[in-house]
Amino acid sequence: MASGTPPPLYTGGASAKEKDLLDKDSFPVYRTRRGGKFTYHGPGQRVAYVMLDLNKRERNVRSFVEFLEKWIIATLQEFNIEGEIRPDRVGVWISRKDKAMGADGVFVEEKIAAIGLKLRKWVSFHGISININPNLNHFSGIIPCGAENFGVTSLKDLGVSVTMDDFDLALKSNFLKLYK
Repeated sequence: MASGTPPPLYTGGASAKEKDLLDKDSFPVYRTRRGGKFTYHGPGQRVAYVMLDLNKRERNVRSFVEFLEKWIIATLQEFNIEGEIRPDRVGVWISRKDKAMGADGVFVEEKIAAIGLKLRKWVSFHGISININPNLNHFSGIIPCGAENFGVTSLKDLGVSVTMDDFDLALKSNFLKLYK
């Protein structure tokens, strides 16, 4: 995992729609060939490129995405955060029991981690993005991942202070436990 502080930017995947780019002038916008829609990348996030040969495992995109989601969830658990998978949405979600319920009587859900992949000959490219301590206002220039009815959160927003190094250790440890 690379260290350093990347500049803030927006990336648009293969499914990105112009209507989801709300502010074209805040940050540079880069079109990519990964799956997914618009997302933000910048300081305070852990971005990990997951390049694996799925020919040596199961050639199933959905199973691979579920593995990535479970990997992120296991890592978040080390910091007492309960991440969740939603069958109709990609990424990792947090039920905000610390916030008022929505009008429908359900807890507000916010995204803490995004997944954007590209597969070529069953080799994966691109990867995951987890919000550790980004400026959450930077997400306001896009509809993140096209999920306009949901917010975005981070470990810091959830009251957890963690260094990137400590998060990286947990991320690596959980990858080694889960990827067999």
